[in-house]
Amino acid sequence: MLINNCMWLAFWMFYFERFPVARGWTRQDMICLWAIVSTGYGVAAVLFGNFTNLSGLIFRGELDVYMTQPKNVLLHMLSSKTTVSAVGDVLFGLSVFGLLGEPSAFRWVLFLFSALLVAVYMTAFGVLAHSLAFFFGNAEALAMQLHSSILHFSTYPTAIFEGRIRVVLFTLIPAGFISHLPVGVVREVNPVHIACAVLGAVVFGAISVWVFDRGLRRYESGNLMTTRV
Repeated sequence: MLINNCMWLAFWMFYFERFPVARGWTRQDMICLWAIVSTGYGVAAVLFGNFTNLSGLIFRGELDVYMTQPKNVLLHMLSSKTTVSAVGDVLFGLSVFGLLGEPSAFRWVLFLFSALLVAVYMTAFGVLAHSLAFFFGNAEALAMQLHSSILHFSTYPTAIFEGRIRVVLFTLIPAGFISHLPVGVVREVNPVHIACAVLGAVVFGAISVWVFDRGLRRYESGNLMTTRV
């Protein structure tokens, strides 16, 4: 994962050698973007690695083991697995920012704060996408497509997208919040950027928990229990 991320960052570095500015985004902005997104996704996958498997657990009726224990079902399920390769994402993000991100003590605080926000966005969207299995049955392929979409779009400058695509990136697929607002927080200490980034994380987190809880009621009713092996 570390090597894969380095190859993508090298591509963008070559791009900005030829075109120094892309719709207001500079080489330094892309460095911050990749460092923040990699670290945030890595933190989410290390701490809550099961969010990529949720739809499969729902479809196969394998949430029972989490529901029989006196713990929060969603939190217990998410934290019951870790993704080892995501450690490479965290190391990549921290190393890139430390070496190329013009770090200072204050910028490190902003960077880590932004990365944690990205972790919340990634986890919340993963829960939201995979919770579709509660309502549509085998939605694993769709959930993985949505998961790939947010990873893909969040590593591109938001400014290059316009019109309906831009609307989608700030609503249905919150890649715009991931790529635009956290970088804005590190680029300039703007209270508006910080407030919007935090508000977006809270809203998407609340929506994902609400959808999961609604779906869990359907699961408890036995609608999906026939899919157990």
